[in-house]
Amino acid sequence: MPTIISPTIGGTVIRKRTSSSTSTADVDKLARAFKALSNPNRLSIYLEVLRQYRTEMKSCGLSHLIDSLAIGAPTISHHTKELVDAGLISVQRDGRFIRCTLDDEMRDKLSAFFGKDSE
Repeated sequence: MPTIISPTIGGTVIRKRTSSSTSTADVDKLARAFKALSNPNRLSIYLEVLRQYRTEMKSCGLSHLIDSLAIGAPTISHHTKELVDAGLISVQRDGRFIRCTLDDEMRDKLSAFFGKDSE
């Protein structure tokens, strides 16, 4: 199992062990995703987009998120940007409507991560 050297935390170099099937880039992407999802508002938004993804629509409008989650528009906008930056969702503008969809690659990475047996 290869060792990955991470940035220092408090002056100490942290070494992570990864399985040979998980690349350094994948570990970094997953870490960014988990950090983004650690916020309750972002997790709620992601779960609602995921719920909509499983329907025929496959996407979720920002106005739907505001109405269904009872979170203000500026907060939804901020957290949506964070989810986009983490690679969890993508946003498309259709006239005056903004739609969110899951990033299929990241969804597959998360699914594979949680589907693995403990090593």
